[in-house]
Amino acid sequence: MDISLIAGLLVLGAAVGFAAGLLGIGGGMLLVPFITMILTAKHFPQEYVIHMAIATSLATIMFTSISSVRAHHARGAVMWNIVKLLAPGILIGSWVGPWIGAHLNPSTLALSFAVFVAFSASQMLLDKKPAAARDLPSATGMFAAGGGIGVLAGLVGAGGGFVSVPFMTWCNVKIHNAVATSAALGFPIALAGTLSNVYFGLQEDNLPSGSLGFIYLPALLVISLASVTTAPLGARTAHKLPVKSLKKIFAVLLYSLAAYMLYKAFA
Repeated sequence: MDISLIAGLLVLGAAVGFAAGLLGIGGGMLLVPFITMILTAKHFPQEYVIHMAIATSLATIMFTSISSVRAHHARGAVMWNIVKLLAPGILIGSWVGPWIGAHLNPSTLALSFAVFVAFSASQMLLDKKPAAARDLPSATGMFAAGGGIGVLAGLVGAGGGFVSVPFMTWCNVKIHNAVATSAALGFPIALAGTLSNVYFGLQEDNLPSGSLGFIYLPALLVISLASVTTAPLGARTAHKLPVKSLKKIFAVLLYSLAAYMLYKAFA
């Protein structure tokens, strides 16, 4: 990779790591569009660009989530009882998501991503308050919820925070606990999704050099190095700043990225 590409990926990784720690997202909402832009500019085969962006995004979340959750855990904010209930369904769903994605054409995949990003941005802007009596579902319901979160996250290359945080706050989990717990859920999502993307990608014959399945290893390395450095900073900042205001700003950015992926879907 040339110096300008490395510098761009370092900046991207630093921004994504900070956002992951701050908002409890895995970073995929930011990573996928920007990696798509980078791979497109480098003239990667168009039929693989979005698949590789999603797979590489998921792989980086393995490293980002570990760094972020350590900072949240140190503050006692992670609700591990929720993690244990959601994780089994998440592992299954996160394997299935990339399998679905591998059978979709790039335009459909880009359109799916745009819809989910716009949904995430809308959730941040609306900030609806849950009913006071609402609680987390039973163990069976949590397994089903984990499966749904995993499928969506694996399909669009995100850490699942765009679904898990609204789900937990809807069930009256405090926002800071929901953000911290979402960071912990990012690892099983990313692990299962990464293995799935490697497995299904290895069945393709014409992937670019430097690929492991659908994962582009040079981008994974550079982004991960930067993101693990800034994720703890984002987690510490989340406990000091008015996250509601920051979410509104972040939502505007997500709408812009959704518009770009919508353009990719129909270009």
